[in-house]
Amino acid sequence: MASLRRDLLNFKKSSLKLWIQRGLVAWLVMIAVWYFSVFARVVAYIWYDPSSTAFMNEQLAELQLENAHIQKRQEWVKYPQISNNLKRALIASEDAKFLDHDGFDWDGIEIALEKNIKKGRVVAGGSTISQQLAKNLFLNAARTPWRKLDEAVITLMIEAILDKQRIYELYLNVIEWGKGIYGIQAAAKYYFGTSAQKLTSYQSAFLAAMVPNPRYYQTHRNSSHLRQKTSIIMRRMRAADIP
Repeated sequence: MASLRRDLLNFKKSSLKLWIQRGLVAWLVMIAVWYFSVFARVVAYIWYDPSSTAFMNEQLAELQLENAHIQKRQEWVKYPQISNNLKRALIASEDAKFLDHDGFDWDGIEIALEKNIKKGRVVAGGSTISQQLAKNLFLNAARTPWRKLDEAVITLMIEAILDKQRIYELYLNVIEWGKGIYGIQAAAKYYFGTSAQKLTSYQSAFLAAMVPNPRYYQTHRNSSHLRQKTSIIMRRMRAADIP
């Protein structure tokens, strides 16, 4: 009887171990398949202009739960048809080392960590334009370690496959500028009644200043903080190198 119980216990242990191994293999296969699909889509973005992104779809779904009448505003515009003022403003505001780094601004990350530790909460992200694009194209707004790992892997893919000009073109056409407002053409029309190509230095700096919190600034356009940020960006624009 004791031998039978021991054999039964060993059988259960071996079965459990086998199921754990199978589950782990299945999980790893799923991750590999997902990353391969992301890789294939990044390659496609060499030529293909996306009309929507994972982040865009998530945010629109949430907005439409609050207001079913909210519609997406987005109009793709090619890189040469975007004002150099705007290109310089976003570089000056979001990622001054964009042309020099391989997707990660390690000095910026260190500064952001120091700010967050000092404040005791997340007040700065230190994300580059490439990292923001990775999140926008494929991920969501959650700030979990797993999402940050995915973001890092996808950022490496983006930097390895796409050149800086294409990365920047994608970024400028998909980032959020308010509720349902995506991309610089939609933003230029909504806020200034003009095209992305005709944006002035002030308009460009103003839109760049909105990027960290676009929905708030959409209804607080006279904010003193927004005006201050706009002035700072205007002073920095001349030194900004663009692809």
